[in-house]
Amino acid sequence: MAPGELPRKVASPTLTVLLCLGLCWGLWDQAQMGTLPKPSIWADPSPMVTKRSRVTIWCQASLQADDYYLYKDRLIVSLETLDTSRDSSNKAGFSITSMSSHNVGKYQCLYQIGEILSQPSDLLPLVMTGQHEAPSLSANPGPVVALGGNVSLSCSSSWPRGSYRLLKEREADAPQHLEWMFRRERGQGIFHVGPVNTSHAGTYRCYVSPQSYPDSWSHPSDPLHLQVTGIYEKPSLSARPGTSVKNVTLQCRSEIWFDTFHLSKEGSLAPPQVLHLQDRAIPYQVNFTLSPVTSDLEGTYQCYSSNSNSSYLLSQPSDPLELLVSVSNSQDYTMENLIRLGISALILMVLGVLLFQARHRQGRPQDAAGTST
Repeated sequence: MAPGELPRKVASPTLTVLLCLGLCWGLWDQAQMGTLPKPSIWADPSPMVTKRSRVTIWCQASLQADDYYLYKDRLIVSLETLDTSRDSSNKAGFSITSMSSHNVGKYQCLYQIGEILSQPSDLLPLVMTGQHEAPSLSANPGPVVALGGNVSLSCSSSWPRGSYRLLKEREADAPQHLEWMFRRERGQGIFHVGPVNTSHAGTYRCYVSPQSYPDSWSHPSDPLHLQVTGIYEKPSLSARPGTSVKNVTLQCRSEIWFDTFHLSKEGSLAPPQVLHLQDRAIPYQVNFTLSPVTSDLEGTYQCYSSNSNSSYLLSQPSDPLELLVSVSNSQDYTMENLIRLGISALILMVLGVLLFQARHRQGRPQDAAGTST
């Protein structure tokens, strides 16, 4: 069989449609194309692939198919049949052993039964990541949002022009997309989320790609964990004496079953402290130990409760607890001792000066007598 020639079982109109898929849709009827349901298409392990990594594009039909065909940007990748999966006769894969810029693009697949071709699958964008510096991702007013509230996720990059993508981990949906915005010599993409519901909770990352290479993505930003409050009642938060003067304990408790508790400080950029329930007796409570006791601990605290299987969905916040830190007695004693030592040193210095002057005066008459003789 000559290179590029289809097996004889494929009719001439079918070959024509295969070669110009996306350009000559009017020939579908001649090739009896589109009468079979479209297959599903996905990339394993992910459609976002780092350079030189391996990826497999899978095409799966709902029926047992004779042949599968794969297209990139509506041009056929190969007229050869895709490799059929060993564990399934209705699935075939196309492996890319070393990802490069040549492989990026939008893929579709279809299958054939007899002389009939299926409808084409949905588009699968395959992109190469890690080509540019990672952007930064932040939440305004913050990553903890009340149910029904609004939040803006800002993706910032040094690229002045480009496209920004916001992706949520473990989500099959296509990423949200926003064209570039310019602000103070830095590109910035703003994604507005709200009114917030439980489906918005989770971990987000963003990517940026230059305008001239839309399928060449940057390294991912650091993860941003968006938590939604106001789900399961609010717990209570109270202060307890610490085991020593060097620490203080904040107790978060709930009358309803929760196995995870979060403690946050108002205005702090640090992530909330998280503790898991150890004692299953009612009431359900954990103790957050704060140390050392300094003025840095002063502030307003609130705690939340959640379940470990949905850690991004939080209860309503507890009533705020204001923590005031006074100077400890040991610190008072230390200051007093320093003052006493300072006064003692001053007294000794004055006495030394007086003693020196007294001896100096006593020596003058002897000197005078010696001179006169």
